[in-house]
Amino acid sequence: MNKISIIIRREYLTRIRKRSFIVMTLLGPVLFAAMLVLPMWFATMETEDVKQIAVIDSSQLFINKIPETAKFKFTYAADVKLEDFKKNLAQTEYFGILYIPPYIAYTPRGVEFYSYRQAPANLTMHIANAIEKEIETDKLKAHHIENLDDILKSVKTHIDIRTFKISESGAEKESHSFLNMGVAYASALLIYMFIFLFGSQVMRGVIEEKTSRIVEVIISSVKPFQLLMGKVIGVALTGLTQFLAWIALTLVLVALAQNIFLPDLTREALQQANNVQVIGSLAGDSVQYSATTEKAREMLQMIQSINFGVLIGSFLFFFVGGYLLYGSLFAAIGSAVDTDADTQQFMLPITIPLIIAIMVMINAMQNPDGPLAFWFSIIPLTSPVVMMARIPFGVPYGELALSMVLLILAFMGAIWLSAKIYRTGILIYGKKMTYRELWKWLMYR
Repeated sequence: MNKISIIIRREYLTRIRKRSFIVMTLLGPVLFAAMLVLPMWFATMETEDVKQIAVIDSSQLFINKIPETAKFKFTYAADVKLEDFKKNLAQTEYFGILYIPPYIAYTPRGVEFYSYRQAPANLTMHIANAIEKEIETDKLKAHHIENLDDILKSVKTHIDIRTFKISESGAEKESHSFLNMGVAYASALLIYMFIFLFGSQVMRGVIEEKTSRIVEVIISSVKPFQLLMGKVIGVALTGLTQFLAWIALTLVLVALAQNIFLPDLTREALQQANNVQVIGSLAGDSVQYSATTEKAREMLQMIQSINFGVLIGSFLFFFVGGYLLYGSLFAAIGSAVDTDADTQQFMLPITIPLIIAIMVMINAMQNPDGPLAFWFSIIPLTSPVVMMARIPFGVPYGELALSMVLLILAFMGAIWLSAKIYRTGILIYGKKMTYRELWKWLMYR
């Protein structure tokens, strides 16, 4: 055990001292924080790029009927020929020319837009929606239906369904499907990425030691099994350290970025949270909820509905457990080959379960209690990904414990099989490996 701890310490310290590890540890949170903050910052930025559109309406039906926005302004040109206007477009202040032909109701593809730059999708959709609405209004008027806007406003109804989960004890807890799906997708995808990222690090590390012949010196002092265990666990600790550092640094950077770039938004969110607390202490029909306060209250309820203790604990377990399972298999592959190119034929059986897990993950988010999601969250080769897709929706603790136990047993079996391949393949050079040869190594005693 002392030798394994020495190998673990060597693998861990060697990797965390590498420049690539330090750079990625510092750069990763910056990228994550940018992904969270930049969309909000861009949303708060006001653009002055107002596009002037010249409208040639041959039908005379849509004059002043296309509503203007903060970004799009429409000028209706009269007695102007389209061909002449197109030739002189560069000398005008207009971004483009909108041409509406006569009898547009019978030629829906007759509307044309000309510009020197690509027309934005939101501009064409805005124009199309305005023309469609006007044509529909005229057709309804032909059937003696007047005041269409008033009718539509009076019948328009929005239904927001609140969902609750009832526990075995009868307690009710509100759930939020969209938030759960987002958390499930992010958690499962991160597990998938980390397994591949750190598993491949083990494989490449084994290949490097084998090709440099340094492994011959190492196994003169330790057993191949001890070397394999130390390497797998050492890389696992490296990955866990980097992951925890990413979380801590990302939270710090997001908080700093919000205070620097979005100070008004941050203060508004705090004020809304205070309003929610004040409103919660009041009673009676006289309480008036503003739209922003109601939104803040809903966001707080959504966040509070997540069991972060179970989510984070399960993520760390399945991250480490999934890596240990696949890391041992990756190490076995690295010991059986001499170069990265030779690993391709042996990677397929290992990657197929992970690819299947990603496919089942989509089904698990839509039907987390279905038989497909259940069985693939129990099978160790797919449980790290699929179980993380189910946990945000609520998983019985019995199923979660069963999945964890089976994952531990699978790791123990995988490390035992990998050690049998590792002890033989680590000293074999220049031989083309086959599945038959690997089977012989497994049968050695």
